[in-house]
Amino acid sequence: MIRFILGFFGSIFSWLTLAAVMGALTLGAIFWMYSRDLPSHEQLSNYQPATISRIYSRQGRLIDEFARERRLYTPPEQIPELVKHAFVSAEDKNFYIHNGYDMRGMVAAALEAARGGRLRGASTITQQVMKNFLLSSDRSAERKIKELILATRLESSLDKEQILGLYLNEIFLGQNSFGVTAAAQTYFNKTLDALLPEEAAYLAALAQRPGNLHPVRQHDDAVARRDYVLREMRENGYIDAATYQAAVARPLHTVQAGDYPSFRSALPPRDYFTDEIRRQLSRNFGEDEFFGGGLAIRATVDPDLQVVAAQALQGKLEEMDRGRGVWNGTGKKIEPATLDDGTWEAALGALKLARDVTLDGPWYVAVVDEIGDQRMTLKIEGAPEPQPWEVPRADISWISGSFADNFARGDVVHVRRMTSGDNGSGDFIRWSLRQVPEIQGGFMAMDVNTGRVIAMQGGFSYQNSVFNRATQATRQPGSSFKPFVYAAALDSGFSPASIIIDAPIEIDTGAGVWRPQNYSNKFYGPTPLRTGIEQSRNVMTVRLAREVGMDVVARYAERFGVYDDLDPYLANALGAGETTLFRMVAAYAMFANGGERVEPTLVDRVQDRWGRTIYRHDTRICDDCGTETLPQGESPRITANRERVMDAITAYQLTSMMQGVVQRGTAAGRVNLGVPTAGKTGTTNDSRDAWFIGFTSNVVAGCYIGFDRPERMPGASGGGTCGPVFQEFMTEAVKKYGGGKFKLPPGGHFIKIDRFSGARLPDDASGDYVVAEYFRDGEEPIFGVMFDGGFAMGANLPLFLPGEVPGEGTTEVQTSTGDVVVIPERASTGTVAAGGLY
Repeated sequence: MIRFILGFFGSIFSWLTLAAVMGALTLGAIFWMYSRDLPSHEQLSNYQPATISRIYSRQGRLIDEFARERRLYTPPEQIPELVKHAFVSAEDKNFYIHNGYDMRGMVAAALEAARGGRLRGASTITQQVMKNFLLSSDRSAERKIKELILATRLESSLDKEQILGLYLNEIFLGQNSFGVTAAAQTYFNKTLDALLPEEAAYLAALAQRPGNLHPVRQHDDAVARRDYVLREMRENGYIDAATYQAAVARPLHTVQAGDYPSFRSALPPRDYFTDEIRRQLSRNFGEDEFFGGGLAIRATVDPDLQVVAAQALQGKLEEMDRGRGVWNGTGKKIEPATLDDGTWEAALGALKLARDVTLDGPWYVAVVDEIGDQRMTLKIEGAPEPQPWEVPRADISWISGSFADNFARGDVVHVRRMTSGDNGSGDFIRWSLRQVPEIQGGFMAMDVNTGRVIAMQGGFSYQNSVFNRATQATRQPGSSFKPFVYAAALDSGFSPASIIIDAPIEIDTGAGVWRPQNYSNKFYGPTPLRTGIEQSRNVMTVRLAREVGMDVVARYAERFGVYDDLDPYLANALGAGETTLFRMVAAYAMFANGGERVEPTLVDRVQDRWGRTIYRHDTRICDDCGTETLPQGESPRITANRERVMDAITAYQLTSMMQGVVQRGTAAGRVNLGVPTAGKTGTTNDSRDAWFIGFTSNVVAGCYIGFDRPERMPGASGGGTCGPVFQEFMTEAVKKYGGGKFKLPPGGHFIKIDRFSGARLPDDASGDYVVAEYFRDGEEPIFGVMFDGGFAMGANLPLFLPGEVPGEGTTEVQTSTGDVVVIPERASTGTVAAGGLY
């Protein structure tokens, strides 16, 4: 009997042993099978997560940030113990004692599920790291087995602090926040070391349900889960009972609930400048590196002058818009019922509208409530003072029609306070309706010596339209292109005193006859180059381009970067080819600095996540920067290593001629800075585009104004439309950056010239007609020679307009084709506005 019993139990033991062995072998085979072709965990030792790229001003102030995943990497050793303990308590209380997997946790989870309890995961923090970094998130036995294998391997290669650091920097915690540092900023606007126990516990609570524990929308659940984490922290010995009691008693205060200001609120609104940095660096470094490389970018922007640029352009655009007398509004409406049930502000908040305009004070978003004959009441977002929120009939005197003709209940509008002072200061007068103009424009300013862009405005409002008209809008520059024609001529042997015949011409284009005209529809006979550019003479410019060779002009434009490939057609001498304001301003900078190539940049320096400089704009050589001390009053010597794109004397001659544009030409009376200033206006056919680009010895700035879909702007001209924008900005820029005489290059001498006729004058000549022109040494200027560009005079093109007859002071001139024409002996300046494309 005993033998039978022993044999029976022996058989059972044998079968159990065999089953155990077979089970172990099967389990081993399964693990061996799944362990093949697993991703390598060793890459985690060189963890480089996608982190936020940040843009700083020249003063080191954070002005913008870009990221697809908002993450701020913090080394494990710098993460406070309080934060670590909160997450360990919430997610893996045995983290510090297990080897990658927690058998007790797995058994406990299985028993709870068997008893009908909540099915919960038993993944350790190490396993979650494996899932987040190397595996998918699908729920399957295969993924779980791979997770266990990799977790065991990771525990043997990294210590606990490194593993926890990976977890805390990678985990998603809602609100596009990845990692605990970004989450602390998002929910509490705090650094990690400033978090209170209940705040750290809330972040840990989010690890399990980041999308379902919103501090406002799921407030009660969020507090319950936070308190659970605090209880676990107390039971695990990480906080004492008193700390626990105090923490659970405190309400859940967050940024989302309005208890703290958001981190983003401390930053200026995103604008055209930082968005253009994004566009350019994404192209140069790649989008993945820009949005996830943790780059530190030092921008060239001058924050004060950026505001001046924006408001100068906005002010002119609004002035032109109001001159049209048409109400366009925002084009948005909300349901009138929201005005009655009190949900109107939420409805307004859901609309994407311009909230970044501060012209003459901040602009507010509002909705039309009650419409009367003499006043209209509003409800204004943010409840600004003073009340009542109403607009009197006098405020819409610039619009045709009444309130009822132009508005309906529920219409969304912009308003601002009208006050007795500037920029919203002074006594309140009334609430005033505003609208984003349909007419748009761009503005840009840069340092002529370094290429640093100090201000850029790409439209009226970035939040209304992200399209950057300074860098992306390609438009005809019109007469603002003419300096490149004159630069080619000056480098080809012409001088500012050379005479070009301003007389009718006709050109067979193949598609018909083109007869270019001056803006005044008059012709002025023999005229010096200087007067041609000052008064923006179209016919002279076409003749000059023909004389020099349009292929030469095209090469000059390409050398300056205005175009990549300009067709050598004569119409392009008048700015018919499309380009951008960005390119034009950069090209003008080379006139201002004496003819040296300068590349425009919005970025001074870029550093990678480790602080290494990977881009620096200024490559000039500092000769004395290695010297410990310099004699008093001396500064380090900087050696320029830039390419010369035009002769220095040519640059000075052209600059001098362009000073005449400001002093007595098409920009006269519009630009007056008190320091030497040069520039050129531009107006295209039917006044569809208006330009002015000008410069001092230190700063170049340019303005473009026009509709996005070109249409006529009645009364617009480069000088009258863009000149005031340039004047307003440069008045402040000169205060900050100064300005002096343009640098006179060696190798030349001055000769006094009659600016009307181009004739040489005695050295002691004086008067309004006298101008001192700079000529190269060794080149004796030739006076009295006229150039006509080789054009025949059209037989049916009168030199004088109807009603005008040749009189005294005229002479007969033979053109290069042998024709004889009668022209004035001495050109008159006339009354001429900005030149255009004709």
